Amino acid sequence: MKTIDSYGPLFIIIAALLRSLDGLLRTSLSAMQPAVVVFWEHALGLLFLLPVLYKRKNEVKTLTIKEWGAILIVGLFSGALGTIFYTKALGMINYIQFSVVVLLQQLQPIWAILTAAILLKEKITKQFVRWAILAIGASYLVTFKDLTVNLETGTGTAVAALLALLAGMVWAASTSFSKIVLKKISFVTATALRFAAAPFFALLIIIFLGQRESMLVINTKQWLSLLTITFSTVMVALLIYYYGLKKTPAKVSAICELVWPASAIFIDYFYFNKTLSATQLVGVVVLIFAMYKVSRIKS
Repeated sequence: MKTIDSYGPLFIIIAALLRSLDGLLRTSLSAMQPAVVVFWEHALGLLFLLPVLYKRKNEVKTLTIKEWGAILIVGLFSGALGTIFYTKALGMINYIQFSVVVLLQQLQPIWAILTAAILLKEKITKQFVRWAILAIGASYLVTFKDLTVNLETGTGTAVAALLALLAGMVWAASTSFSKIVLKKISFVTATALRFAAAPFFALLIIIFLGQRESMLVINTKQWLSLLTITFSTVMVALLIYYYGLKKTPAKVSAICELVWPASAIFIDYFYFNKTLSATQLVGVVVLIFAMYKVSRIKS
């Protein structure tokens, strides 16, 4: 039995906090097609990371067919499909925060824990299950003010809910496939390879959906937003996340990522001047405590 690297979960949390700022930065991109946004934010990051790949080419050569397969799956699932599914789902319910779409996203840790057990053979103990359930329950308190879920979000709710469910599942699976790669190579090289794979799949989706004309219909403000997102909540956040994931079991990472809804409500409070309910504040305290207990479990 070994204790989880105490710094690993901390870096997962920092990455999740950075990702929570993503929504603020994407406001000027709402008119763009989700697949086009995914393509450019990864293509721009890849341009920066190409020298890294060249410098680490000997490390890349050590990858097996299994690990290359995992990289392609992460590029397709996490880099392209997950973001497109979730963005489309939110658009169908007019970006209502306290909706069934967001509720289904709270199930993502469950899928992540299941895939970690199946693909990585991570042991799921009763002690872990108890604290994981508490953390997921607390994230519900945090996300939904006064325990209210908006189920009346128009005729597209059912389709939006399905898309959100699919997004959560592919993102969760990507955690385990990323872990497979990180067992072999450095977190920097893994990040660069993910950025190499994602634009390819995003481009295929753009071509399939007939959106090629919109790829260059981008104004100056949108280019600046794409660059800001690429070098903050996407590339930098992923580097930090992969550094933490390399030192942390995937099942623990799934729980630590629940810090995102906690940080999101404080953004609502400080940036949008929205009030916080007592249940949200209680949820934050319980969530932080549950994450701490999960990170201290021996594996």
